Amino acid sequence: MSMLKSPDQIASMREAGRVVANALAAVRDHAAVGVSLKELDDVAAAVISDAGAKPAFLDYHPRWASVPFPGVICASVNDAVVHGIPNAYVLEDGDLLSVDCGAFLEGWCGDAAISFIVGEGDIVDQQLIDATEAALARGIEAARMGNKMGDLAYAIGGEAKRAGYGLLADHGGHGIGRTMHAEPPVPNIGRPGRGMKLEEGLVIAIEPMLILGGKDDYYHDEDEWTLRSANGRRAAHSEHTIAVTAEGPTILTLP
Repeated sequence: MSMLKSPDQIASMREAGRVVANALAAVRDHAAVGVSLKELDDVAAAVISDAGAKPAFLDYHPRWASVPFPGVICASVNDAVVHGIPNAYVLEDGDLLSVDCGAFLEGWCGDAAISFIVGEGDIVDQQLIDATEAALARGIEAARMGNKMGDLAYAIGGEAKRAGYGLLADHGGHGIGRTMHAEPPVPNIGRPGRGMKLEEGLVIAIEPMLILGGKDDYYHDEDEWTLRSANGRRAAHSEHTIAVTAEGPTILTLP
């Protein structure tokens, strides 16, 4: 299977993932009330450039988009679930910000996302973020040799659904390597024991996207990129690139 990576290739992807993790950490450190999303984009761009890497999102132009993505990061605020454009919007106290970042280093891609509250936030929003991070952790734990993709998907979404959260419809994680998006798709909702068998060397991006209120529906903003929750409730996004290895799942997007 061409989607399987050698140990050396996984090691190269680990270095790309490190660049992404450092960019996200810098963005989080810089985010504050009064700071614009564009400023945060500039912060990420500088970290990626200084590492000798290239941004994966900038000018990304999938077939379904009429215009290429204009930013280095996706910066999604409040009811924006994913793909938010880092524009002139200035962060306000209590905003829930989700930041997604990807980078290529020596031809290999890393992809990760974090969510956090700017300033003083609502406990419900923090619980949403915690639930999203927990869903990611469950998915990573299930990414073991011999498990099925359905096991991983159920680990991500089963408990989140039971807790009353929505999961963004039609979206999930993905394979990753020389391209940012590759086979196989990694769903956030599934049935145990179903789907492809997880094999050593499989590298995937796992990314739960949870929405308050229990609804999964979304709509496209006027910018044609931002996906907003149809019920207008807040959302959170958490993501890591991981490798399935004989020793267990290995997170590649850590500092």
